[in-house]
Amino acid sequence: MIDPRRLVVLAACALLAFNPGLAAASPAKPKPAAVPVVALPPPAPPVEPLPPPKIYLFRGAMGPFFSTGIDRLSEKLTKAGFSADVYEFTLCRLIGNRAIDSYKESPAPIVLIGHSMGGLCSVIISEMAAKENIPISLVIAIDPAHATDDVPLNVERFINIFLSDSVLGGGDVVAVPGFRGHYASYDLKLNGRVTHINIEKSDDIHRQIVDMVTQLPRIQAQTQADAVPLRYQVPGDTLVELWDSGVRIPVRTGDTMESIAATHRVPVWAIAQSNSLVENATLTPGQSIVVPRHLAPPDAAAAMAAPPPAAPSVRKK
Repeated sequence: MIDPRRLVVLAACALLAFNPGLAAASPAKPKPAAVPVVALPPPAPPVEPLPPPKIYLFRGAMGPFFSTGIDRLSEKLTKAGFSADVYEFTLCRLIGNRAIDSYKESPAPIVLIGHSMGGLCSVIISEMAAKENIPISLVIAIDPAHATDDVPLNVERFINIFLSDSVLGGGDVVAVPGFRGHYASYDLKLNGRVTHINIEKSDDIHRQIVDMVTQLPRIQAQTQADAVPLRYQVPGDTLVELWDSGVRIPVRTGDTMESIAATHRVPVWAIAQSNSLVENATLTPGQSIVVPRHLAPPDAAAAMAAPPPAAPSVRKK
C-alpha cells in the first residue's frame, strides 16, 4: 500500500516540473548591491614652458659713453637667443608703455636691467606694470640712482648691485612692505676696483645674468612662499655671486658653518652675513639658518679654475 504522504510529495514535484512559473513566484535570494564605479580624475595637463622673456636694458646718463657695459650685455643676451634691446633712460615711460602693450598682446616674462638712471627706470616701469596687474619676472639694477623707488609687489625677482658710497649711483633699493618675491642686495663698496662707471662692465656678472635669464622659463618649482631676502656687503676680494634669495634649512647633528657652505656651494661669509653670525659660529641641531640659493646653480669647478678677471671686472673669491 502506497503511503499517502509520498503521493503528495510526488504530485508537488510533478506540478513544479510542468509549471516553472510557480517556482519563479517564490521569493528570490537577494543579490549583492552593485559597487559604484568611481571615475578617476583626468591626468593633470603637462606644465607648459613659459615663452622666452623679453628683455629691456637701459643706460644711465650719457649712456653711450659711460654705460657701454649695458650694450655688451645686450649683445651677449642676443647671442644667447633672446630679444634684448637697449634704450636711453630718457625714453623710460615710452618704452614702459610699449612693454605693457606687448605683454597684453602676447604675454611673455619681462626682464628689466638698468645701470644708474637706467636702474631707476627699471623700477619706474615695474610700477607702471603694477597698475596694469602685469608681473615683472626679473629686475636687475646696477648702481641705480639714489632716487630709485622701492620694489613694487608685482616684481617676482629683484637684484640690486650697488656702491653705497657712490655719488652718481648708490641706490640702496628696498622692497615695499608685504613684498613676497625674491630679493637680493649686494653692496660692493669694499672693492676698491669697482666704480660707478665700470660696475656694469663685469664679464662675470654678465655671464651670470645670461644664465639667470636662461633659467626663467623653467623656475615654476621655485616658489616665492619660502623666499628669504638677502642683503650683503660683499668682501673686497670676492666676485659677486648672484643668488636670487635665501631659503631656511634646519641644522642637523654634526653640521658646521663650513660643512653647510660646502653642501650648498656657497661661501662661509655669505651664510654668516645671512644669519648675523661670525664665520666660526657653533651651530645647534634644530636651529634654523638662512642659506643663499641660485636661480641658476653655478659651475663651481669652472669658477675655481677661472683666472682672475682683469680690471675693471669685479674680482672674485
